[in-house]
Amino acid sequence: MSSQRLPIEEHPDIAEMRGRYERIQHKPALQLGTGLTVLAGLFVALSPWIAGYPGSANLPIVNLVVGLTAVVLALGFASSFRSTHGLSWVVPLLGVWTIIAPWVVDTAPHTSLRVILCNVLGGAVMLLLSLAVVGFGLMRRNAREAEDRMNR
Repeated sequence: MSSQRLPIEEHPDIAEMRGRYERIQHKPALQLGTGLTVLAGLFVALSPWIAGYPGSANLPIVNLVVGLTAVVLALGFASSFRSTHGLSWVVPLLGVWTIIAPWVVDTAPHTSLRVILCNVLGGAVMLLLSLAVVGFGLMRRNAREAEDRMNR
């Protein structure tokens, strides 16, 4: 009895998993979700300069960093969902942080309504869109678990 060892990259289960991720990555809904997440992240990053954040020194920097982080992660999901889906839980947290940041970072009572609206709306959109992307990762995992149960 001879056993031939395949390199791990050629293992049938690995090849099947790659195929699943590629099929998910090419779904229009995932592409739309990641594209809109990129736009929401750009809005959050640029909102201090679009709306003007008077009297706030730290919030524009926080928004810039959070927004660009969301953009980079969403671009990663769009280009290689197989490799980056494990980080998809980070973007909803960034959305929540964006929503609460005006009260946590900029505790001045003179925070303007436009600052609060930009952060709340941008964060909410980022949160909802990224939850859709997380849902695709969960759908893939649930499908694999169901398949595994059937093969037992």
